[in-house]
Amino acid sequence: MSVATSKWHCLALSREGEVYSWGDGHDGSLGHTDGGTRAVPSRIESLSRVESIAAGDNRTSAAVDEGGRLFTWGRAAFPTHDTMPSGLGYALDSQTESQLTPKCVDALSKDRVMGVALGLGFTLAVTDAGAVFSFGYTLSGALGHGSLEAEVLPRRIEALTQTERRFVAVAAGDGHALALTEEGELYGWGCEDANGHGQYEYIPHQVISFVGQRVKYVDTGDNSSCAVTGKGELFTWGDGSCGQLGHGDEKHQLTPKRVERLNGNKVTAAATCETLTLVVNEDGVLFAIGDRTTLGLHDPDEDEDEDSVGYPVLLPTLCMRARKSPDVLPFR
Repeated sequence: MSVATSKWHCLALSREGEVYSWGDGHDGSLGHTDGGTRAVPSRIESLSRVESIAAGDNRTSAAVDEGGRLFTWGRAAFPTHDTMPSGLGYALDSQTESQLTPKCVDALSKDRVMGVALGLGFTLAVTDAGAVFSFGYTLSGALGHGSLEAEVLPRRIEALTQTERRFVAVAAGDGHALALTEEGELYGWGCEDANGHGQYEYIPHQVISFVGQRVKYVDTGDNSSCAVTGKGELFTWGDGSCGQLGHGDEKHQLTPKRVERLNGNKVTAAATCETLTLVVNEDGVLFAIGDRTTLGLHDPDEDEDEDSVGYPVLLPTLCMRARKSPDVLPFR
C-alpha cells in the first residue's frame, strides 16, 4: 500500500492495486466521472493493477500500472497561465478544462514507466531503461530542456541521457526537480530554491554536495528537498520558513546540509512538504520537524514561544514498520 497527497486531494493504493481518492475534486483531480468532491475514499473504477501513484498541487494525479503504462488526469492548464499545459502528457480539446478520468499517456506506450512525479504544472517520468521524460510547463526551467518552453507531450531529457547513467527515481517540487541514478548520484535542476546548486539551472547537473557519497532516497516539497545517504544521514535544503529543514532555524538553505541532531540514528527514509519533514530510522522510529500545528504538536492550552519545531523530535505515539532498504529506493 501507499498514499499520495497534495494541498487539495489524497490518493491511496491498496494491496490489490486499486486506487482510492478523496478531497477536493475540482478540475477532475479525483478521477471520477462526475468530477465531484469526496469526503471519504472512493475507488477509481477505471484503474486496476496499479503499482505507484502521485498527486500534484495543480489538481493533477497520476498512476502507473503493472504493465508500465502511465495514466494521468485532472487540470489541463498551468495555474497562472491558462494557455499552457499542466503536465497531463496529451493534448485536450481547446474547450476542455480538465480530464475527469484517468487517461493513458500514449506517447509513452513504447516505454515501460517505473515511476512518476508531479510538480506544479509539470510531470517527470522514469522508465525501466533509466530514461527520464518531462512534460508540461514551468516558470523556472524544471523541464530540464534548457528553456522555458512548454511541452505538451513527453520529451526525453537529453542532458541526463548524455551522462550515460541509468536513472531510477525522480522527484518534483513547485519549480525544481531531482533525479537519482542507480549508482546513487543525484542530479538537480530548475529553481535555485531547492535544486541543490544554489542557482538556477535550466538543464540537469550533478549536485556536487553528494559527490563521493551514495544517495539512496530523495524527496521534494514545494520549495524544499531532502536526501538520505547510504550511511543513513539526512540532508535537507531549500525553504526553511517553518523550521522543516531541521537545522534549528527558519533560514533558507540553498545547498544540502546534514541534519546533525539525527546523529546516532540511521535514517532509511524521509518525506518533506511545504511545512514539515518526517523521518524514519532503521528501527521504525518516527521523527518530525516543522510546523507544530501541522505535526499535531501544538497544545492550545500552553503558551508556546515557537510556532515551529526546528530540530527533529520523536513522535512517541507512532512507530513505523522497519524494512531493509535496497541500495537504491526507486518508485516501485
